[in-house]
Amino acid sequence: MKVQMHSVHFDADKKLLDFVQQRLNKLETFYDKVTGGEVIMRLNNKDGIDNKTVEIKLLVPGSTLFSQEDAASFEAAADAAAESLRRQITRHKEKTLSYKV
Repeated sequence: MKVQMHSVHFDADKKLLDFVQQRLNKLETFYDKVTGGEVIMRLNNKDGIDNKTVEIKLLVPGSTLFSQEDAASFEAAADAAAESLRRQITRHKEKTLSYKV
């Protein structure tokens, strides 16, 4: 799956980008028709420890799936966003299969 990654207000290292790519590649096991995606990692000016945001947008036939999560680390936010997208992909897949029957 081809994914564009953007980091806002910081430079993401290769280790972080590989981690996010690995999480998104696991989503293809649930639905293999994902055509692409976009990841935006951003440092917020919020007070507190949850000042890192990861937004993931996945393009699937007939829909766009989106998840945004805040956490203390980019890895934790990416995990939470990927889990949210896994649930959305499962629902989307069930919905499209029920239309074909």
